[in-house]
Amino acid sequence: MKTLIGMSGGVDSAVTAALVSKTSDAAGITLQLYDGGDSALIEKFNRESQDAADVCKKLGIEHTTLDLKSDFYNYVIKYFIDEYIAGRTPNPCIQCNISIKFGAMLNYAEQNGFDHIATGHYARIEKFGDKYLLKKALDSTKDQSYVLYGLTQNELSKTVLPLGEYTKTQAREIAQNLNLCVARKSDSQDICFVPDGDYAAFIERNTGINFAAGDYLDLDGKILGKHKGVIHYTIGQRKGLGIALGHHTFVLDKNAGTNEIILGDEEHLFYKTVEVRNVNIIAAENLDGINAAAKLRYRHTEQPCIIHQTGKDTVILEFDTPQRAPSPGQAAVFYDGDVVLGGGVIVKGIK
Repeated sequence: MKTLIGMSGGVDSAVTAALVSKTSDAAGITLQLYDGGDSALIEKFNRESQDAADVCKKLGIEHTTLDLKSDFYNYVIKYFIDEYIAGRTPNPCIQCNISIKFGAMLNYAEQNGFDHIATGHYARIEKFGDKYLLKKALDSTKDQSYVLYGLTQNELSKTVLPLGEYTKTQAREIAQNLNLCVARKSDSQDICFVPDGDYAAFIERNTGINFAAGDYLDLDGKILGKHKGVIHYTIGQRKGLGIALGHHTFVLDKNAGTNEIILGDEEHLFYKTVEVRNVNIIAAENLDGINAAAKLRYRHTEQPCIIHQTGKDTVILEFDTPQRAPSPGQAAVFYDGDVVLGGGVIVKGIK
């Protein structure tokens, strides 16, 4: 059994390498993903690659790098930029998992004689009959099953996720006991290619577009003031609007085509049904009529709903209670207990 371990230079992938290399002929690989003009960010990625190489040396396994900068730009960064410009709120980490980690990296592994790939995600894969199930991690505070909903049966059958059985505390203890150089390294935050969290500035730098100011409108179409460009705002946002109306007001909707943002009271952010497209169903043929629970963003507490399948890869989620600010472009992921049924991309909320 040969396993290729995706290593980011962090503690989770290092511990994954330590666990997998005990029972498998293993090697580590670090994906070279960024080719932008930010020298500090490039230096950071180089340090991460060196940390991964040092861990592999300590464990006595080979380490290599794979240049996927072009793929990462075309499938992740460009997607991220295009979605924001279109007025949606994308999740580039999910896209990276689908296209890069369990796409290009898995293809590389298969072409080079590896049977499986392994990553440091906190989730579990179990075989049930002739199907593979994606399940939540035992550590609910670190569970990452949400960002893995796009995995197919083929990808699940060739993936190892050892950290799903461990807590984060246990993972750090393993790293410390093995005296790995990354044992005390802090967890990464935000999107890897936008470390300062300023998405709008990143998009402007990478497109050269100076996004024009536009109108704030109320629900009746009355102009309330000016905004600084739709890419600066997300549905549900209250702070940083730059407008005073004498009461709390929220972004209810945005229209990139007309460059308009709708403001209003928080009560208008709640929707009982949500339309979802590009749905991946993991281990069933159809989800119609299934009672499930769904998350509408990574930190959202999953909520009871009924799934109405409206097409091969489209569903309507009907929630027991209205949900706040379902944002077009974000992922909706469906669960049955700790099993991930599937997920897709939010189109819109429906009153």
